[in-house]
Amino acid sequence: MGILHTYEAAVTWTGARGVGTVGYTSYSRDHEVHLAGKPPLLGSSDPAFRGDPGRYTPEELMVAALAQCHMLWFLHLASADRVVVVAYTDRATGRMRVEAAGHGQFTEVVLHPSVTVAQATRADGRPITDADLAALHARSREHCFIARSVNFPVRHDPTPFRLASAGTAPGA
Repeated sequence: MGILHTYEAAVTWTGARGVGTVGYTSYSRDHEVHLAGKPPLLGSSDPAFRGDPGRYTPEELMVAALAQCHMLWFLHLASADRVVVVAYTDRATGRMRVEAAGHGQFTEVVLHPSVTVAQATRADGRPITDADLAALHARSREHCFIARSVNFPVRHDPTPFRLASAGTAPGA
């Protein structure tokens, strides 16, 4: 058995509005997520479910967590494979189906990573191809703790890699 890690989050509902849940429209869906040593994360439900559009929703955070986890594994595996990544972005999308009775589930999340590498060759001189990076994305999916924990497909649809221009600073 592997090493066990424990994560804690405290969620506090802040939307009682002085009357609580006397009716479906009487209360706000606003809440705060507290993680030790970090600023509170202001949450709500999706605006379709009477939430505040200016706050984070659990559904958005699910998609973001999958994108973050994939990126972090990709960067780790790229480094181990001697691929020098200087920029990485992702425009992840998630689809959720809500049934007539009101319950629902995610049907898929698609990651759209865009990677910029420092040069067309690895640090050891071997060339870098889109197929090489696709393989790193596939391995990242296999390692991502979050993706391995969900019961819906998490796909990746990367753009062809970009080569940093001579004046591009790492992380730009």
